[in-house]
Amino acid sequence: MLELKGVTVTFDGTRAVDAVDLSVKDGDVLAVLGPSGCGKSTLLRAVAGLEPLVDGSIAWEGQDLAGTPTHRRGFALMFQDGQLFDHLTVARNVGYAQRLRGLSRAAVRAEVDDLLTLVGLEGYADRLPRTLSGGERQRVALARSLAARPRLLLLDEPLSALDAGLRGRLATDLRRILTESGTTALMVTHDQAEAFAVADRLAVMRAGKIVQEGATTQVWGAPVDGDTALFLGYSRVLEGAAAAALLDLAGAPVPPGAAVAVRSSAVQVGPGDGRGGVVRDFQLTPDGSRVVVAVDGVGDLAGVGAPGWAPVPGDVAAVRVDRRGLAVIPDAQAHR
Repeated sequence: MLELKGVTVTFDGTRAVDAVDLSVKDGDVLAVLGPSGCGKSTLLRAVAGLEPLVDGSIAWEGQDLAGTPTHRRGFALMFQDGQLFDHLTVARNVGYAQRLRGLSRAAVRAEVDDLLTLVGLEGYADRLPRTLSGGERQRVALARSLAARPRLLLLDEPLSALDAGLRGRLATDLRRILTESGTTALMVTHDQAEAFAVADRLAVMRAGKIVQEGATTQVWGAPVDGDTALFLGYSRVLEGAAAAALLDLAGAPVPPGAAVAVRSSAVQVGPGDGRGGVVRDFQLTPDGSRVVVAVDGVGDLAGVGAPGWAPVPGDVAAVRVDRRGLAVIPDAQAHR
């Protein structure tokens, strides 16, 4: 449905978006994931028609959108702050697009009620935005965007203004809402967990370029290089003898010349003196404990401590590595 070929956007001669190729199929949700300043929001604005291209093309169903103004593209853009009309009720915010289309009052109210049910805000029609929580305001903004019946929904860091706990819950709801409504969406975010929860496909962006794109679980489990692995939440990337030692500890085969990325959740540390190491650091966390342990041949690894275990630096510990939390990066040097 949406196809980008060689899309390039520059600011003062600097390439903010550099020859990006991407496509979004009908009904899919694609998340462009990258750190602040990588060009992802500029890419989204280019798709919306708010940033001119210096090269490349953006097409919908094979039709080049060059020269098509923003309001005629049939896309809806939802920002991180929602941008609601604070003087209008929730119902009038959501029904704004329908009223512009000239629908009757009864038809508008019926559609608004359906959309508020979809986003979990039944009974909120007569509330004003200032009386709502941050999460409720974003739900209203989403309902208003869906009311426009967009061919494509563009989401610019839609949950970043919320606290971490609410962000996680609303990400799950956002996935459900987009799926139930059959909405095709392109989302940009810097939050890895949010992208994983919402998207069918994931594109990792760095310095204006797409460095990896694929199904979300595939990208998560097989990052293309060490920098991508670290950005996706792996705690360390090991090469050479250290990589081989870690794979051996996990009971996994050792491909020649490969690097290995490891998640801290894959390293389980507890009392004992089996295949282990020496505790370097120990910290309690809301979800348990974090342990840094020095392992012979591997070096320092961050891991998860056994429940109820409170070691001190210098204690000997047993270490287990779950191979499911490792990612082998072939030919590591080619990507460094």
